Amino acid sequence: MLPIPADIFTEPDDVSPDALANLGPLRHLAGVWQADKGVDINPKAEGPERRVFREHIRMDPIDPQTNGPQLFYGLRYHIHINTSEEDITFHDQVGYWLWEPATGLILQSVTIPRGQVLLASGQAKPDDMKISVTAKRGDTRYGICSTEFLDEAFRTDAYRCGITFNADGSWTYLIETELLVKGQDRPFNHHDTNTLKRIEAPKLNPLAAILKSREGQT
Repeated sequence: MLPIPADIFTEPDDVSPDALANLGPLRHLAGVWQADKGVDINPKAEGPERRVFREHIRMDPIDPQTNGPQLFYGLRYHIHINTSEEDITFHDQVGYWLWEPATGLILQSVTIPRGQVLLASGQAKPDDMKISVTAKRGDTRYGICSTEFLDEAFRTDAYRCGITFNADGSWTYLIETELLVKGQDRPFNHHDTNTLKRIEAPKLNPLAAILKSREGQT
């Protein structure tokens, strides 16, 4: 993290309108992705359950975002997961992946429609082929917030998402959440993994698309 400047209001004057060209390692995530061999290990009353799932992820570049002098480029994402046994959604998730070129900071925000949100952080270089982000319960900066029921029955104490960008253009993730399940003495390692392949190329962020359209009209 860079030192907080005396001027916290003035925005940078070197903001590029092209998000795709400035995503650092996150550029490997842009586009639409799909896979049908994901594996989820989750807690059940009778013991751990292993489920195979199919997954669809859309990651769209957003316009540059500033907090005064701070500058982020990023992707807005939506994850949809179900299984071959059921049509109903098994997991739904939305959020953002953000990259701060000045510091190498990576952020992932997660919102799940069961009453849980988190903000995870990590560090990476522009050409890294592996990235990871973490969050911990109780951290006021990169933490986890859950409903009363989840916090007491399935408390999430830690979150880690590690991603490897593969040579063939696919990417593999491993997500681990440390759960304290009510009535159990030891934390449960709830984890998911999958390897996704791109089925649709990324689109330009809105500002870049507008500027490209104007260029085509001249």
